[in-house]
Amino acid sequence: MSQQQIPVIVLAGFLGAGKTTLLNHLLHSSRGSRIGAVVNDFGSIEIDAMAVAGQLGDSTVSLGNGCLCCAVDVSELDTYLERLTRPSARIDIIVIEASGLAEPQELVRMVLASENPRIVYGGLVEVVDAVEFAATRLRHPELDRHLRIADLVVVNKADRVPGEELRRVLDTVASLVDRAAVVTADFGRIDPELLFDRKAVEERVGQLSFDDLALSGSSPGDADGTAHPHAPEHLHTAYETVSFRAAGGLHPRRLMDFLDSRPEGLYRIKGHVDFGAADPDHRYTVHSVGRFLRFSPEPWPAGDARGTRLVLIGSGIDTTALEAGLDRCRTLPDEGTPEEHTMWGVLRYVPGQDDPDAPADHPYPAEDPEVPDRV
Repeated sequence: MSQQQIPVIVLAGFLGAGKTTLLNHLLHSSRGSRIGAVVNDFGSIEIDAMAVAGQLGDSTVSLGNGCLCCAVDVSELDTYLERLTRPSARIDIIVIEASGLAEPQELVRMVLASENPRIVYGGLVEVVDAVEFAATRLRHPELDRHLRIADLVVVNKADRVPGEELRRVLDTVASLVDRAAVVTADFGRIDPELLFDRKAVEERVGQLSFDDLALSGSSPGDADGTAHPHAPEHLHTAYETVSFRAAGGLHPRRLMDFLDSRPEGLYRIKGHVDFGAADPDHRYTVHSVGRFLRFSPEPWPAGDARGTRLVLIGSGIDTTALEAGLDRCRTLPDEGTPEEHTMWGVLRYVPGQDDPDAPADHPYPAEDPEVPDRV
């Protein structure tokens, strides 16, 4: 069976947009998941409601809720990814917080180019300051390009601008992104389920953890120490989820047509697919974030019921249309033996595919030189 891969999320945004605040929120809201956080400048991060449990070196600290943060130059990124993905670290998700003037495209390239088999790309999250959006675009026109390659855009500080102004910001952002999900947030507080699956909190006896304190009503606060008046379960950002199950197989070509045309706002797809007679020996785990797509085949677990199980997560998505689209991917009883090469479209997105006749993997448009290939 294929090993579980750790998603690596790149968190970007210009100075003051709220990246550190959002990262702090994720750390407080992990609910049992261990987060490895890699930052360019550790001196700029203040995790206010957490106590440092111990120093593991000049640039690495172990935090009270089991998170691991590394101050690192981007040239050392692969070394730190190797350290964070060792089984002994027990890390579930890695977040790379880019500096305010970093080029997120280069960080994405480095993650995608990594030969570490224990990681998988988890998306580029671009944080935008709703208050300073127009001024930021004037000072940093490259923001438009960053938005175009983002997988998720968080329009932060939405509570600080009037409704009409916020609508103008959202309309402009929507015109600049390429199918990315766009969500609003106050104090960087998005639901972590958009980014990663939180583990169930283990039963504890004795001292409350920081997660427990946050969920009981204590708020983590902003990066400058300002307390938030809202409890974590009342998040500003809403998202929609579609759960799809099919007892029979899905047709590979129809599923690929569905995935190639997936709508704006659909951020994550996860689960596994049964392709029936097209490949009776394997089930295919699917991992999609933004436009990135990967299939990983593995033998069917002994005693496991065959079938397809998918979860789709996004913001502003038409759940009814998505369910109908997936229904149309089912293999019909009278379709007979699958055609030769019917799996080619799927195999394009299988890492290390050795079939020399299979098409090349180009999850992004090949004619766009600014956007990295996501292999």
